[in-house]
Amino acid sequence: MAGCCAFVFAARAQESTNLPPTEIENFELQTDAVIVKGFNEVGTISTSAGVVSVRCKQSANTATGRVEYGITVGLVTSDTRGALVVDYDELDALLNGMTFLGRITYDVTPMPSFDAALTTKSGLRIAAHSERRQGGIQTFLQFEDSPRIPLSSDQFSQFQSLIQQAKSSLDLIRSKTSSP
Repeated sequence: MAGCCAFVFAARAQESTNLPPTEIENFELQTDAVIVKGFNEVGTISTSAGVVSVRCKQSANTATGRVEYGITVGLVTSDTRGALVVDYDELDALLNGMTFLGRITYDVTPMPSFDAALTTKSGLRIAAHSERRQGGIQTFLQFEDSPRIPLSSDQFSQFQSLIQQAKSSLDLIRSKTSSP
């Protein structure tokens, strides 16, 4: 599984001629300006695929004073490491989607199987899946087109909590920097 993740992250690097999908990544591509990138580790969870991390991210143009915020969700395996960026303006939808997926039941559709997912601009995908109403509803984390990483209900809750903590930290930073 780790080899597949390495392929996905390598494939993304090869697409460097295309603009990144997120605002903060595009902001960081500015030339002729000093861009200061700040990070804060929020926390990690261990999964069957490796360690998933959540970090707050702030990027500032020192000449204009413009600042962009977001988070990174990283995956470190024995073979590779990579991260996807989520813009600040996507965090509410991500958290609301995770709340829905964490509470999803078989009643979501009359069909015997379902796959429900939320995908961010960068390709981070959170999903719930059930096959023929057998067993439990499974939740997953996926980095772009890499294999799904199964999350237990505790891991899913921990991951959601890390995203919420990151958003709260960014909200606090944003309120301090926008105050006169």
